[in-house]
Amino acid sequence: MSRKVQNGVSTIIKKRISVSQKRQITIPIEFFKSIGVDKEVDCYLQNNAIVIRPVHENMGEFDEQILADLISQGFSGQELLARFKKTRHQIRPAVENLLKETHLAAEGKAPFSTYKDVFGSKDK
Repeated sequence: MSRKVQNGVSTIIKKRISVSQKRQITIPIEFFKSIGVDKEVDCYLQNNAIVIRPVHENMGEFDEQILADLISQGFSGQELLARFKKTRHQIRPAVENLLKETHLAAEGKAPFSTYKDVFGSKDK
């Protein structure tokens, strides 16, 4: 059962959910999507209520570059958010691949590039 309750300027959406024998709950999909839950949440006990908030890592340099690039491509609103999430999730696998290639190169099992190969000389 879901119901919306007007509370001044904000709307509270209430939904009753079951707790399993292992004390587990399932977050309703509309709540999950609405607040942007990824892989972890923080859980607080506040005024006799349990508060669950998504963990959002501090925006790092990659995040700023991704956003700047997507904005320069003309994305905004929900489309910007969707593209940002997709691009952000591609970073970890790309870095993991890079590390694998680095280990193989260090073992002499794969070709490698020098800093100069990648970025050129300072004279250019």
